[in-house]
Amino acid sequence: MESLVGKLLIAMPTMPDPRFAYSVVLLCAHSAEGAMGVIINKPLPDLTLGRLLEHLEMPLAGSTTGLGNAPHGVVHYGGPVETSRGFVLHSPDVMTEEGSLEVASGIVLSTSVEILAEMARGQGPAQVITALGYAGWGPNQLEQEIQAGGWLLTEASRAMVFDADDSGKWSATLKTMGVDPRLLSGATGHA
Repeated sequence: MESLVGKLLIAMPTMPDPRFAYSVVLLCAHSAEGAMGVIINKPLPDLTLGRLLEHLEMPLAGSTTGLGNAPHGVVHYGGPVETSRGFVLHSPDVMTEEGSLEVASGIVLSTSVEILAEMARGQGPAQVITALGYAGWGPNQLEQEIQAGGWLLTEASRAMVFDADDSGKWSATLKTMGVDPRLLSGATGHA
């Protein structure tokens, strides 16, 4: 299978793992060793970006951070692996020397705390999704899950990742593929 970096995985309604139910995952790495992605539509209910930055001892520089409502911005559940590790998906207008990698057109993944420091100083990227944890798959695991009908794949777009409302990303992503979410069956089969 060709590299799936920069694709969106959309969980089918039959997804057996409740941690991924109705998830949209941006794939950031994919090779023979496995795959890694960040869930982009599941905000953590009790954590804001401002509180996360305070916890990291990075006070916000004034009330404007360059991110609009950043102090009140959500932090997402990025997946069940290493849930204390942070990931930032963002627009390419700000990149760090180490830890920033463009994973799709106009979408960068940063793993360095340096990007959070830029955000705290009000010099962060214009578009951001901050997440704790990631989704990971071992060798051939993701390919098997796709083959079994657990996931649909589509190209990632900057608009879908950053502009769509979290609660509507799953159905909106399906609609951009021409799939009516109401018609998805709870059963899968092979022709």
